[in-house]
Amino acid sequence: MDSAARFAIVTEAERRSLSHTHVNIREVAKKAGVSTATVSRVVNATVPVGAVTERRVRSAIKALGYYPNTHARTLGSGKSHMYGLIISDISNPFFPDIAKCFERIAVEHGQELLIANTDYQPQRMQLCVRRMLERKVDGVAIMTSEMDPHLIRLLNKRGIPIVFLDTGRVGPYISNIFIDYSNGIEKAIEHLVGLGHKKIAFVSGPATLASANIRSEAFELSLKKRGLKSAASYRKSGDHRIEGGQSAMEELLKLRQPPTAVIASNDLTAIGIIRAIHAAGLKVPGDISVIGFDDIEISKFLQPPLTTIRVPRAEIGVSAFTALYAASSKRAAHGTEYRISTELVVRESTGPVKAK
Repeated sequence: MDSAARFAIVTEAERRSLSHTHVNIREVAKKAGVSTATVSRVVNATVPVGAVTERRVRSAIKALGYYPNTHARTLGSGKSHMYGLIISDISNPFFPDIAKCFERIAVEHGQELLIANTDYQPQRMQLCVRRMLERKVDGVAIMTSEMDPHLIRLLNKRGIPIVFLDTGRVGPYISNIFIDYSNGIEKAIEHLVGLGHKKIAFVSGPATLASANIRSEAFELSLKKRGLKSAASYRKSGDHRIEGGQSAMEELLKLRQPPTAVIASNDLTAIGIIRAIHAAGLKVPGDISVIGFDDIEISKFLQPPLTTIRVPRAEIGVSAFTALYAASSKRAAHGTEYRISTELVVRESTGPVKAK
């Protein structure tokens, strides 16, 4: 058999799969036991449909392999059926985790996802927002602290639902996801003090990020509450990347009295801190204890496994989608504030202060 003949063969399974592209909305309606208008409402999310009915329609869509014409949907409904997700750093596992969860739920609800990355640069926000407007997204999740009030007003003026991470004020079609950073920092300080540490340093993220500043302020307040001094030399600025954490730790190691413990503003920073400690011939936690923030997947596989403050990314993704879906489908005109709790995950990068 020649190659042309081989490629001409189509299995029965493939034939059935290909035939699904010809399934029309009437067949879906018949199988689900509803009207074509109801199917259209579920597919286009134009009018709220009861949960039971929606599940029945989506089950029929899945069973028949129905693929709606997205171009026709956009023209017919005036909606793009696409949400925008703006993040700070696609290379930081924290953000892909959010995107993965958001995208999974979006697909389940017939929505697509457009992702834009600011790379922690406020000036890139304008480019990101422009992309969202050009694609006529039905809502935007701004999971970053790089803010431009003018651009936010522009989105709001266009009637595009928005959900922020930490920095928004709830209002018409505007929701906010509030992460309880303070509780996480409080637990981290409590843990270190319990191990006998008093010389505790903090490596923050970029000063331009609201979330980084919130964590820094929480660190200061927690130390003050316990009557511990917060020396300026023990506070360093990082960039939420490994290199920034390493550079900051190298500076801390040059001090006449280096800290016995360091808290990082995120896990990537903590990885850089551990790298600098090891490069100096010191041990974690034997010489210096380290605590991260976020609990990205790799943190538990480090040597030693990283003690860190867990931020549930899946919950953030679900909350962001829920806020946009409610607003864009007209189920909730006024925004909502979603509160996300944090918790300390103790592993092996923290231990008792080294005896002199």
